[in-house]
Amino acid sequence: MQAYLTLVHRELGMFFNSITGYAVIASVLLLLGWSFVDMLDKLNGVPTAAPLTELFYSTLYFWLILLLTAPVITMRSFAAERSSGTYETLMTAPVSDLQVVLAKYTGTLVFYGLTWLPLLLCLLVVRGFSGNQILFDLRTAASTYLGIALIGSLYIAMGIFASALTRSQVLAAMNAFALGLTVFLLGLRHLMPAPADSWSGPVFAYIAMSEHMELFARGVVDSRPVVYYVSLTVFFLYLTLKVVESRRWK
Repeated sequence: MQAYLTLVHRELGMFFNSITGYAVIASVLLLLGWSFVDMLDKLNGVPTAAPLTELFYSTLYFWLILLLTAPVITMRSFAAERSSGTYETLMTAPVSDLQVVLAKYTGTLVFYGLTWLPLLLCLLVVRGFSGNQILFDLRTAASTYLGIALIGSLYIAMGIFASALTRSQVLAAMNAFALGLTVFLLGLRHLMPAPADSWSGPVFAYIAMSEHMELFARGVVDSRPVVYYVSLTVFFLYLTLKVVESRRWK
């Protein structure tokens, strides 16, 4: 357990010891700021009973953060270790492959969560100046963050898997983005008309991220998307573990 926590601390510290971590935080803050202005424009003189989380989820900036953040913060997970030559040292340390994979995943996930904390401040500021208590509800905020965490956990698992396949950080980011975009676009397939007796409609609706986030942003926590994201996250972490194990014996 101590070795795992040490690796998590090491992984998390790498984000703040390089320009990449601060660049990601600055970029997310910029996109959150634009979404903040967009929400103010929507609320200016137009009464609404929808929570702020639902307004934010419907903006382009929200999906840009989700699709772009994970590939950037995961591209260095294994690729940087291999290109710098520290991968061999890490693999000969008295730690298991599972501990290495989980530590990299946990450290990256914690950093990912930190980048989303300013969203809570934006929501509180809007509620404070508007005086409308309906706009911000603790339950909807918690469920929204749960949805963000679930999608982020999947994207980070896919990003770490992509990073384990190559020593090029750029290629790892491109592969991770391609995987994430594919999963996102497959979920949009349910918007296209399909025969009433077709099996594709319910299947694509089940994996639709936009539908999932709409529920989370409204304060509804459905067990089906939770199972979906957790299962895929475990699947990609398992694939990453197998890649790491195969490279250890090469």
